[in-house]
This record gives sequence, C-alpha cells and structure tokens, in this order.
Amino acid sequence: MKKIAFIFPGQGSQSVGMGKDFFENSPIAKEMISKATQRLGVDFEELLFTENDNLGKTEFTQPAILLVSCIAAAVFKEKCNISPLFVLGHSLGEFSALVESGAINYLDAIELVHKRGLFMTEACANGGAGMMALVGLDDESVEKVCEEQRTIGKRVWAANYNMDGQIVLAGVKADLESLVDVFKEAGAKRAIVLDMSVASHCELLNSAFEKLKPYLEKFVNNNFETTIVSNVTAEKYNTKEEAVNLLCQQLISPVKYKQSIEKFANEVDLFIEFGNGAVLKGLNRKITKVPTLNVSDMNSLKTTLEAIND
Repeated sequence: MKKIAFIFPGQGSQSVGMGKDFFENSPIAKEMISKATQRLGVDFEELLFTENDNLGKTEFTQPAILLVSCIAAAVFKEKCNISPLFVLGHSLGEFSALVESGAINYLDAIELVHKRGLFMTEACANGGAGMMALVGLDDESVEKVCEEQRTIGKRVWAANYNMDGQIVLAGVKADLESLVDVFKEAGAKRAIVLDMSVASHCELLNSAFEKLKPYLEKFVNNNFETTIVSNVTAEKYNTKEEAVNLLCQQLISPVKYKQSIEKFANEVDLFIEFGNGAVLKGLNRKITKVPTLNVSDMNSLKTTLEAIND
C-alpha cells in the first residue's frame, strides 16, 4: 500500500466554475453545496459557478475554496478507502486539512473561514495593505532586505515560502511598491505587487488574532484521525489546543510550505492535492522528487485513482 499525504490549496486558487464538474456528476457534491448554502446563507451555486463580485472578496473566497477542496476529498474517498499518513495545507488550506483530519466538520469550517476572511478584511480596511510576489531571490536575501527596511519604518514581511526562489511578501502596499527596485537591485528577477487588499501572515493582522480564537475554540474538537503539518512551525500536531494556538498564530506568521514539504516528503510515496487547479502540484515539482497527483474534477479523479492502483 502506498504511503500518501493529502494537501490542500489556499487563497489564490479560486476561479469561476470551480467544483462544477463535481456538482454535475456527484450526489455528494450536490448535497455538500446545498448544505453549505443553508449554513452560511450564501448561494454557493451562484458563488462558484457564475461571474460575480463576491468570489474575489476574502470572506467569500475562503469558504468557496474550502468547500471545493472538501468536496474533492469526499468524492475521492467515496471511490477509495486510503487514509493519509498526514495532511497539510497552504495558508487557508490548513483549515481544509483540519476537516480531513476529523477535528472539525466541513460546515463548521465553512463558517469559521468566512469569519476568518471577515476579520482579515477588517484588520486591513484602513491600512492600505498589500502583497508582493518575488522571484529569483534566496530566503536569506529577502529576509535581510525586509529586516533592514523595517528598521527605517517600512512595514514589510516575508509571508509565504512557496519554493526556492519564490517568496510572497505582505505589508503596507505603498511600502511594498517603494521596494520594487530595491529587491531588483538585490537580484530579484521579478518583483510584482499583487492586486490584493489584504496582507496575509504578517503583523497587520494582529487584531484578527483574538477575534478568530473563540471560533476555533467553539468549532475544533479533539478527534484527530491523522496529524496535520503546521504552516507556522513545519511540525506535526494532533490536538485541539495546538490547533487553536497554531491557526491563530498562522494569521501573523509566514507560511512555511516549502519547509514542510522538504521535511516530510521522505515519509511518503505520493502527495495528492484536493481542490481547484493544481497550484501545489506545480510547487511540489520544484521542491521534491516525490510525485504529486491532484483531484480537481472528475477527469483528474479518474487519473489519480488509476495511478494509485497501478
């Protein structure tokens, strides 16, 4: 039996029409979307399948992505009884991993990440927040520039360690914009300020930290069926106390995705990504030689099941 880890994408993986193939071909998907609509009072068919303004708003983007990831995992498990050795997600994806671990119901998780998105938006409402993608610089060089700039009043931090030579920064948008040439002079091939109004995984979200905690306390249980790799520590955890602490800390701490894959890839034969697109599959190709499959629609489900059974 192959040793497999399940992985889940985060914000930025969304697109109009995601999950529709599951919805049209799986009763489970239909039921999950219907229940999510009832729970949140949001028409998820409209949110997922039609052009609309809400899919780009953090408080709706997050539950939409989580729901599609949970549907992909549920449809997979209907066809295959493999249990993961461990689970992990990228940023928001860690909440999908929490569902897969058994420590939270997917409907509770949908409400939880809706609140998370609202709190993040509120925290950044008046701060001119933003994010920047950097390509071509090593971690140490990026961290050194950020640290130097913070000493002179710039508010910029490393937010996502995606793979070698690809880091996302977060902070005050005007500060990020002012540093484009600084990073290029330091050796960056590209420094692109992203079209985002939320600064994830940095100190600008301090106010969201305490707001999120009661909802984690309310919804997370101690019934962990598998361990989760934390974005904050790149270490495994499997208790409610750890989950509450780490998922609060995750708001203001960088995502150690690259470090997590590097550390635990040798424990598994295969990664499977569940959710829209194949963002993490692409990152994993640059991080590890362990193969990554994905389940994002019925066709990729079929391909993944065939590969597992070879």
